Amino acid sequence: MTSHPRGEDPIGPPDSHHLLAALGWLELGLPADAGEEIARITPANLNRPDVLEVRWEICAAGRRWDTGLELAERLLEVAPDRSSGWIHRAYALRRVPGGGLERAWEALRPAFEKFPEVSIIPYNLACYAAQFGRLDDAWDWLQKAVTSGAKKEHLQAMALVDSDLEAIWPKIREW
Repeated sequence: MTSHPRGEDPIGPPDSHHLLAALGWLELGLPADAGEEIARITPANLNRPDVLEVRWEICAAGRRWDTGLELAERLLEVAPDRSSGWIHRAYALRRVPGGGLERAWEALRPAFEKFPEVSIIPYNLACYAAQFGRLDDAWDWLQKAVTSGAKKEHLQAMALVDSDLEAIWPKIREW
């Protein structure tokens, strides 16, 4: 969850308590309980960016990609300056019926220029490129993830267990 951007009032109690409880349930790996907490939030606050983020996490945990996509698109509408909306939308687009890698790539690619400091964007683009069979591009995107601020050691460890990048694991091991 992101801190409140300028102009966005924090959510007050009791909704703030429900939001924090939902986060706690998610951290414990209990998305159904998180959903019950989110359901207690007043309708006026359901489309607040922080609430949309948690709602998306609940959908992702339950692999409910259609609803997750709707929430990500809503997050993009209400908070276009949050990188998470772009990331969540691409992630869901990859998985929804009628989606796929190409749609995910097209949705996420413009986010790299908008958020050059967010390393998960070029990392995910590396995953997509590798899945397309564009292995040199995948390697270039991994390099951009490091340039964006990711620690090389952390990125290397993450990439070596990511099956999307399996085709370039030998190169990643030598990195």
